[in-house]
This record gives sequence, structure tokens and C-alpha cells, in this order.
Amino acid sequence: MSGDNPASDSSRSESVNSDDAALDARPDDVVDERDIVDELPADLNVAEFESDYMLPNNNRRRIPAAIYAVIAVVMLYLWAAHRESSPYVNDGMLWVGIALGAFAIYGFVAGRTLTVDETEALKTATKTVGFPVGHASAQMVWRGWLSRPVWRLLVYSADNPPAKRGIVVVDGLNGGVIEWFAEDNPEDWATATA
Repeated sequence: MSGDNPASDSSRSESVNSDDAALDARPDDVVDERDIVDELPADLNVAEFESDYMLPNNNRRRIPAAIYAVIAVVMLYLWAAHRESSPYVNDGMLWVGIALGAFAIYGFVAGRTLTVDETEALKTATKTVGFPVGHASAQMVWRGWLSRPVWRLLVYSADNPPAKRGIVVVDGLNGGVIEWFAEDNPEDWATATA
């Protein structure tokens, strides 16, 4: 009849509370192995990636440009049709319509289709620098006010350690070389690894 004895109930609750306190008093540096989950999402796991990586094309910039154009047309229509009859329509709609229209035009011009991928740009860079390329890094950037897409490639010779290095800027629209520079590698890799 322990249920009738309030003292035994209180001692039972104290033992439960002391177990909770013991768990809370556990040092922070003690980690249960079951709590550790270290797994990359499938789309970020490079080891299981089966196809070539496709860089998003520059012409995706036309999607927001089209949205801006539609909003600009709606704003200009509302201003033209209801500026005298509605208290909700004022000259702010005109200015927003003009600004969004201008930005939409810029988005359409700057959203030209990238026709040269990083593999073609690397082939062009290899022909340009005049030495067999080993390690290389390609980066797509935009050049000028009209955001012309270009590839910027840093290349090292295939020697170990690399004897030469170069940088080549390749046009992303026509594949032409915009500028390039190659030199003997001034980095001392032997002392850097020692």
C-alpha cells in the first residue's frame, strides 16, 4: 500500500528528479554517438554525383527582367487609366513603372546567352598560354556596364611543381581571348611544402 503513504510517493518523485539532475549535470563535452548525424544532402555529395556539373546560364537573368516588365506595364496602365479617378493612384506609380521598365530593359540586354562553357574556355586558354596545362581554375564573371559574361581562368603548367602560370580572360559569347598573361611561376613550392 505504498500508494497510501505520501512519504513513499515523495521519495519516489525525488529519485526521478535526482535522475534528471544527473542527466543535466553531465558535462557538455560528453556526446552520445547516436546524436551525431554527419551526412551531406544528396545534391551536395560530390562523391555520388554522376554527371557533369552544369553552370546556370546567364540568360536566366531574363526571368526577373520579364517580371519587372510586366509589373512596369501594370503600373503604367493603372496610372494612365485611373490617375484622375482613384485616390490610390498617383504619380508614384508612373515613376515606379518607368524605373522598373528601365531595369527590365537592362535585364534583357545583360541576360545574353552564355555560349562558351568552362571546358571550351579551358581549351582556348591552353592554346593561348603555349604550355601544357595541369591545374586550372575557371570563374565566370561579368565585364562592363552591359554585363558581358566572360571566363577568367587561372592556369598552371602540368609540371610538378608547376614551372609556369598564366591568366586568360575568354569571352563567354564568342570564345575569343580578351586578354591573357603568362609567366614563369615565381612561387617557391619546395619551401612551402617543407
